[in-house]
Amino acid sequence: MNPRPAILQLCLAVWLVFISTAAAADSLSRNVPATGLPGIALIIDDLGHQHEPGERVLRLPGPVACAFLPYGTFTGTLARQAHLQNKEVLLHLPMQADGYERALDEKGVLTLDMTRQEFLSTLQHDLDAVPYVSGLNNHMGSLLTRHPGDMAWLMQSIRERGSLFFVDSRTTDGTVAGRLAREYGVPGVDRNVFLDNEPEPEAIRKQFRRLLDIARKQGTALGIGHPHAATLQVLREEIGNLEIQGVELIPVARLIALQNRRNESWHAFLSP
Repeated sequence: MNPRPAILQLCLAVWLVFISTAAAADSLSRNVPATGLPGIALIIDDLGHQHEPGERVLRLPGPVACAFLPYGTFTGTLARQAHLQNKEVLLHLPMQADGYERALDEKGVLTLDMTRQEFLSTLQHDLDAVPYVSGLNNHMGSLLTRHPGDMAWLMQSIRERGSLFFVDSRTTDGTVAGRLAREYGVPGVDRNVFLDNEPEPEAIRKQFRRLLDIARKQGTALGIGHPHAATLQVLREEIGNLEIQGVELIPVARLIALQNRRNESWHAFLSP
C-alpha cells in the first residue's frame, strides 16, 4: 500500500485547519464599528484656559472629545457647551512630569510626594471642577505614570466612581497607567498617535494619516491633539474626508467598548 495519498491528505487537513484558524483570528482582531469601517477617536487636550481656541474645538464636526484642565478660567463654560453638543468631556488630569519642576505649581497637579489622602483629595477636587466629566486622561505625567503605587490609588478611585474611563496619554514609554487600569477593571485605552508634536500643517497631516493606517490595520486607533490653529484647520479638512477614506470617527467610550469586545473574543477563541 502506498502511504503517499494518506500523508498528502493529512497534510491537506492540517493546512485547512491552519487557514481556518488564521482567518478566525484575523476576524476577531478586527474590532471595527457596527458600520464595518475602521474607527478612530480624537481627543483635544489642554482646554479651559483660553476661550476662542476652545470655541473652535467645539465647532469641529463629529464626536471629538474635549479634555479640560481642572482650573482653567473657561473650563466650566466650555465643558457645559461641549456636553450640550454631545461631545465627550474629559478631565485632563495634571500629573508630575520628569524634570519639569515649574509644573508643580499648577493647581490640581498630582505629585509623588503626596500622601494617599492628599492624592485622593486633590483628585476629587479636580473631578468636581469639570462638569459632565465622563473620563480622564493624563496631562504631562511622565514621572507619575511610571509609579505603580500612585497609579493604583488613581485606578481604585476611578473604579469606585463606576462610570469613568481612563485614557493613557503615554507621555513616557515607561508608563504603567494602562496596565494598572486593566488590573483594576477600569475601562481604558492607550493613545496611539500624538497629532501635533510638530505643530505644522504637513506634519500634522502626516500624523493623521498614520492614525488612519493604524485604524485600518487594527480596527481602531486613538489620536490626541491640541487647540493649535494648524491642528484645528487640518482636522476640519480631514474629518470631512473620512467617509471617502473609509474610516469612521467614533466617541472614545465606543472605541473602548469595541476594544474590550475584541479582547473578550480573543479570550473566548483561545480558551480550550
